[in-house]
Amino acid sequence: MPETNRVYRLAKRPEGTPDRDTFELSEESVPDPGPGEALVRTLYLSVDPYMRDRMREGESYAEPWGVGDPLRGGVVGEVVEANGAGFEAGDVVTGNLQWADYATAPGPELTPVDPDVAPVSTALGVLGMPGLTAYFGTREVAQPSAGDTFVVTGAAGAVGSVAGQLAKLQGARVVGFTGSDEKVEFLEDDLGFDTAINYKQTDDYRAALREAAPDGVDAYFDNVGGEITDAVFTQLNVDARVAVCGQISQYNDEETPVGPRKLGQLIQSRATVRGFLVGDFEPRFEQATQRLGEWVAAGDVEYRETVTEGLENAPDAFLGLFEGENIGKQLVQVGERGDQ
Repeated sequence: MPETNRVYRLAKRPEGTPDRDTFELSEESVPDPGPGEALVRTLYLSVDPYMRDRMREGESYAEPWGVGDPLRGGVVGEVVEANGAGFEAGDVVTGNLQWADYATAPGPELTPVDPDVAPVSTALGVLGMPGLTAYFGTREVAQPSAGDTFVVTGAAGAVGSVAGQLAKLQGARVVGFTGSDEKVEFLEDDLGFDTAINYKQTDDYRAALREAAPDGVDAYFDNVGGEITDAVFTQLNVDARVAVCGQISQYNDEETPVGPRKLGQLIQSRATVRGFLVGDFEPRFEQATQRLGEWVAAGDVEYRETVTEGLENAPDAFLGLFEGENIGKQLVQVGERGDQ
């Protein structure tokens, strides 16, 4: 085992869009696990849009990092040493850990990953937080039924791509907004979306949506916010359900932009708009993960991963989220199982 451990820390609070100077890669000692803790060697780490909110100061649904703090996120790793943590060396686990080669965590904060069910990387994607977010946001909040029109933004991302497929399983007609022709092809040809809209090639979102969803919108899964959501709100049917999951179009804004006022449109549509956090449904995670695993095994839910190699390239993978570079779940591979 190496004597040094690379750890990413928040170098400064970004103004607007983060850049490489936002991140500091330091070399430190490999930590020793305390009583009841495990030392975990990182195999994959997750980069997610919500992490941008943790880089700013002030109130948020995610506790902000302090300048100089280690960055943290979803990690799949291999247990190197278990000091009474309830695991054995070689076990694969997942948890919220530091962006580092090695990290420690109390045993109760780690979840075992079964490599025989699916590739271990899926514990950060379709069988992890993004898949669970799509599951509960679609089935519990947006609640599409057979014959409904379901619209999802960020449709080729880790959450949106699963949400659209789950709506299809419910019998809905699915429309996705995405950012490239390649992603349109992925959604329509690989995932079975009824139609997809390349918003970067669309001047009039409202007109494009009217064409794609001539009968209006019954359920909307919002990952993006901004002008696309303004357009969707004008097309909501009576008793539509809106699941507000993310607002990535605004995460780098220093001031909240003012667009068309939306609340008046809810009077006509009598729509229900609900924001949610996946943690709200934590008591049911195991049940949902099992169901998702069954769909993946049966080929009813497909997934794609965009994998960046090397911990040193984690900032680039994170910054690429805001340029729409990933299809499916964006991961960083740091190591391989069995390496020392």
